[in-house]
Amino acid sequence: MQIEQIRLKNFRAFRDVQMKDIPRFCVLVGANGTGKSTLFAVFAFLRDAMAGNVTTALARLGGSRGFQEVRSRGASGPIEIELKIRTTLADGHARRITYELHVDERDGRPVVAREVLRYNRGNRGGRPWKFLDFAYGTGAAVTNELEGVADESQLMRETQTLKSPDILAIKGLAQFERFPAVVALGNLIENWHLSDFHISRARPEAEAGFADHLSREGENLSLVVEYLHRQHPQVFRGILDRLKHRVPGISHVEAKTTEEGRVLLKFSDGAFEDPFLARFVSDGTIKMLAYLVLLYDPQPHPLLCVEEPENQLYPTLLWDLAEEFRSYADRGGQVFVSTHSPDFLNAVKLDEVFWLGKVDGYTQVHRAADDAQLAAYMAHGDRMGYLWKEGLFRGADPR
Repeated sequence: MQIEQIRLKNFRAFRDVQMKDIPRFCVLVGANGTGKSTLFAVFAFLRDAMAGNVTTALARLGGSRGFQEVRSRGASGPIEIELKIRTTLADGHARRITYELHVDERDGRPVVAREVLRYNRGNRGGRPWKFLDFAYGTGAAVTNELEGVADESQLMRETQTLKSPDILAIKGLAQFERFPAVVALGNLIENWHLSDFHISRARPEAEAGFADHLSREGENLSLVVEYLHRQHPQVFRGILDRLKHRVPGISHVEAKTTEEGRVLLKFSDGAFEDPFLARFVSDGTIKMLAYLVLLYDPQPHPLLCVEEPENQLYPTLLWDLAEEFRSYADRGGQVFVSTHSPDFLNAVKLDEVFWLGKVDGYTQVHRAADDAQLAAYMAHGDRMGYLWKEGLFRGADPR
């Protein structure tokens, strides 16, 4: 699955913006406060709303004032999010799903004012068919989606009422295989991963347990390493080979369970007989291991969002890391990365970059490939990081 377009209205600094032609590997550049983290917050909001409801999702972002804090300052009307996603459904056909969500307030409480799902059948073009349309907890969904329907007029719709007007309709319908487009969208949102990795969280010994996916902050890194070593030894050997290539001296990594029932990471250096613990390893080594564990997950996430991966990493490693992100995307995932690093940007292609800037307090989004000057420089062999340092990204000058 791939998010191809995003439209946002009244979501914090995004008063009214669109991102089009989004690639599988998408790099976001901008000065502090321009909205890079806010874009990731949109994904977090949808995932939290899918897991619970829009009330709790807004509270996570805006605290007790939820809706009022998340809606753009000075704005009126609902918060609007629209995604256009290219996906292949269970029938093998590639389709473009359009999901539109409007969130407003009624009697001081957040509600889903509108929720619509459209997509094109098969490989046919033309106007997309509407398969779900809900407002304020009531709406209709198509029930004969899997049948050989040749015309939209043949679609059969069933009226449904949700338990509460702040619940997403796709949350309920994604449980039923007869709604394959909703199932595909629900699986995508539920499995999004937003990485906010903290070295300090990954170093301590973890309580013995089980973890097959790296958590958002990385506190379960040792448990995931143990899982990969036992259940996916070939994947683990590949991660270790890549780590040894990027961090000189590291010959082996293992997860050991102590007598007290805690799991710790032990690193071996070919120059020393005894291994040493994670707390004595450099920040960059721990972080590179974490990213490799994330990127070579045997059950990869359909979407990764990573903020400023350059922190704690030696500049020469950033080119390799960018290539790892691109490789993950080429294998079928999608990666959004925000960065302030010219070294990381130098490894990025023209059509992979969007930059964010603010005008009158609101964010504007620019696609680097649409800028004729940047395209000309890149065609003559320049690198994105050098061009960024020269101030050629309007409104995103790091100086």
